[in-house]
Amino acid sequence: MSKLTILKVESNHEDLHKLIQRLDEDLLERYPADEIYLVDFSNPKVKKMVFAVVYVDEKPVACGGLRPIDAEEMELKRFYVDSSYRRQGIAVSLLSFLEEEASKRGVVRIKLETGAAQPEAIALYTKRGYEPIERFGEYEHDENSLCYGKSCLCYYKAFSYKMDDDNTSLYSGRDDNEFEAKSGRKSS
Repeated sequence: MSKLTILKVESNHEDLHKLIQRLDEDLLERYPADEIYLVDFSNPKVKKMVFAVVYVDEKPVACGGLRPIDAEEMELKRFYVDSSYRRQGIAVSLLSFLEEEASKRGVVRIKLETGAAQPEAIALYTKRGYEPIERFGEYEHDENSLCYGKSCLCYYKAFSYKMDDDNTSLYSGRDDNEFEAKSGRKSS
């Protein structure tokens, strides 16, 4: 059984940047460069973002971030799972982790932007309860942007007690910066 670990990391973390570089390469195969919304890591506001990296047996395979919009909303950014590790429940675990982080901060809603060239992302988000919303922020006038949102208030308590089929805890946090998940079976 592989060990899946999710760590909160700083914005300058080397593994985070390597994964984001692979995300950018993937997006450039799907979209023109002017339709890709990056995170400017030189902007001091990036320090207010929450970033996480997923490791499988100590290998970095996925990342994601949350950008504060205001006191009640955050935006999911730079969400990526390496193609050779997809369909193993990693995206669901990472998304759940980031939703928990948002809830810990009192966030009421998470928003995100994606595009039609990412049907696997759309399927993940809608399956996890995200619903289409009006375009927002920098995407407001981009007709190719598809935006989704999900309420997340009180999600943290419900998430903490989620049980697996064998009645064991599916997720357990060892400390405030680390999160482990069983990854012995594939999720649908």
